[in-house]
Amino acid sequence: MLRSTLIPLFVAIAGLSFSLHAQDFYQKERKKWLAIAEQTTPKLVERLKRPLYTVTAQQDPQSFQGWKVQKSYSTDSLFSNSMKKQSGVVVDFGEHLTGFVTFTIKDNGRAVDAPIRLKFTFGEVPAEIAVPFDPYKGGLSRAWLQDEIITISEVPKTITIPRRVAFKYAKIEVLGSSVYSDFKLTDLFVKATTSVTQQASALAPATPTLIKQIDQIGLNTLQECMQTVYEDGPKRDRRLWIGDLYLESLANIYSFKNHQLTKHCLYLLAGLSYENGVAPSNVFERPKPHPQINPLFDYALIYNVAVKEYLEATGDKQTALDLWKVVKKQIEIPKKYIGEDGLLDYQKAGKEWWLFFDWRNGLDKQVALQGVVIWAYKNTYQLAKMLGKEKEVSELPTLIEKMTNATHQHLYDAEKGLFVSGKDKQMSYCSQAWMILSGVASKEEGKKALLQVFAHENAIKPGTPYLYHYVIEAMIQVGLTKEAKDLIVNYWGDMVKKGADTFWEVYDPKDDFLSPYNAYLVNSYCHAWSCTPVYFIRKYPQIFQQ
Repeated sequence: MLRSTLIPLFVAIAGLSFSLHAQDFYQKERKKWLAIAEQTTPKLVERLKRPLYTVTAQQDPQSFQGWKVQKSYSTDSLFSNSMKKQSGVVVDFGEHLTGFVTFTIKDNGRAVDAPIRLKFTFGEVPAEIAVPFDPYKGGLSRAWLQDEIITISEVPKTITIPRRVAFKYAKIEVLGSSVYSDFKLTDLFVKATTSVTQQASALAPATPTLIKQIDQIGLNTLQECMQTVYEDGPKRDRRLWIGDLYLESLANIYSFKNHQLTKHCLYLLAGLSYENGVAPSNVFERPKPHPQINPLFDYALIYNVAVKEYLEATGDKQTALDLWKVVKKQIEIPKKYIGEDGLLDYQKAGKEWWLFFDWRNGLDKQVALQGVVIWAYKNTYQLAKMLGKEKEVSELPTLIEKMTNATHQHLYDAEKGLFVSGKDKQMSYCSQAWMILSGVASKEEGKKALLQVFAHENAIKPGTPYLYHYVIEAMIQVGLTKEAKDLIVNYWGDMVKKGADTFWEVYDPKDDFLSPYNAYLVNSYCHAWSCTPVYFIRKYPQIFQQ
């Protein structure tokens, strides 16, 4: 997800006093970390895929975003007939693919006497090849939309489009050619890539059909996002974010088991951490590895938990020891904001940091911030004990207890049985989930809080699969296992029923056009943080595979 809006960026830079000339906290370790990151860069597995058939896009108010595709004919006709007579043809590759597209063009009986101009439009969902991209009024760059204009001066010619694309459908339009000549395509394929090298094990035979479908589409999503880093979306933004890394790595642990990729990403984030020691919210690989200066409070803390989960999954103690300095530094971030009463100064933190948690407009994040800090502190202390480093973070148990007591005293409405956030005492799924995951709420308190918030019409619901992951984790933790299964079946299953081949960045069952960017076509429809049904279905087979 592209989260780089100007206001959070400037606030973060101002609040944390970033300077290109500041003393580098990791000066001694940075070179080593980046060397290990380079050594562990995964090799991509490549496969050639050609379109299966042509399709036509048809308006249908019952279909996702009002469009569906109808199969037309095989690609034999595409490659044997004049392109001038089939401009606007749409081909279906049968599955979501990420890679570089190559096509071959030849004359069709008459010599080509002028340049040919073709437009390729690539879509993950039908609306992308049916709805005009322009005029574009979105909040993100128009260049994220996947349309490319290619001018061919000589034929025959085989051309690889230089931009990597992520798509299922491709539309080809003729924008210009000589009236005296003719031409045709004779080949079209994509060299699709992923770093997945082994397939996930099969689910139990008794697993319900829809659960199997959700799992497979989750695997497809994860596989497409596992490139040389855990990308958050192969269409957009095509980079490594800590929040996506954490959720992808959890799903990977229970499916593809490509732990080398996780190790690579953890070292890359360490090597590209900001000079003041804060783990970067996101990093780019090319043209050379570098971070985006856009620090994110909750993501920096999630880095610690990702390291702990990696150690538990692999037993690779040396990597965790190597990265311990980064882990230890992240726990310093909240200390500046913890008051004598144990509550975080939410207003101050919000002025100096970007606090994410979810894209839902109007979400108050006070309770969630308190919860994520306690959760990260507990996980960091567990990691410290696994490494024999607990003396170095000996203050954490006291801080955890202090913050937990303060949360119960100031943010819990015992009469309602809910944790309430901010001056307006907001009730949200997010607040209850983070109180459970942090252990602030007892099992009974947490169960009651979730049932209460689920029943409340005005409660703020999640806006993305990202937050729904944490809600489901919390539900399982307090014993609402049937409800957790129902939520996955209803939420992700609804995407399946609407034709998803991979799971989407943003989804609201009541609004197919929801977009944080004021342009639904620029949404990512293969997004890493949406893959985690794979994690739940496989980690808890007694809940989901029966």
